[in-house]
Amino acid sequence: MDEKLIWIRIQNGDNQALELLFERYYRPLCSYALQFTKHMPDAEDIVQSVFIKLWSKREELHINTSLKAYLYKSVYHTYIDKSRKNKKRQEFLDTLQYEALLYQVDDDNDIFEKKLKKLNGLIANLPEKCKQILLLSKQENYKNREIAKKLNISIKTVEAQLRIAFQKIREGFQSDL
Repeated sequence: MDEKLIWIRIQNGDNQALELLFERYYRPLCSYALQFTKHMPDAEDIVQSVFIKLWSKREELHINTSLKAYLYKSVYHTYIDKSRKNKKRQEFLDTLQYEALLYQVDDDNDIFEKKLKKLNGLIANLPEKCKQILLLSKQENYKNREIAKKLNISIKTVEAQLRIAFQKIREGFQSDL
């Protein structure tokens, strides 16, 4: 059947003419759309939406080219429109994800600041000798032997004082739980 006759019948609401057009062009249009989408279900969705639009707007449409050319052009433009919408949607999702990460970083920074403040408070409350040994070990990177020599105490005393310091710090953080 001639394309012009099919189009006239479709414009007059003839379902059989639409089915004939669908059977003639559905697979070739899907193959064409697949070149762009690289995913058959997406290609089929595009082609189906073109046929739905053709049917729903049949009374308003004025096709100046062949029906075949119109269908191929419609598939291409529908693909472009969907791609743009998907790109905008993806950009929006990327923005949301970025903002969520910023909030997470801010929360992490707040938690870190609170923990650091707590740690400094716990260290400040340590007995003087214990605090001095801990700071020499962790801030100044002295080895236990060097601390013992500098403070004229035994290595065992240094180790015991560090154990006490760590125990008090652990207890201070566990009291927050």
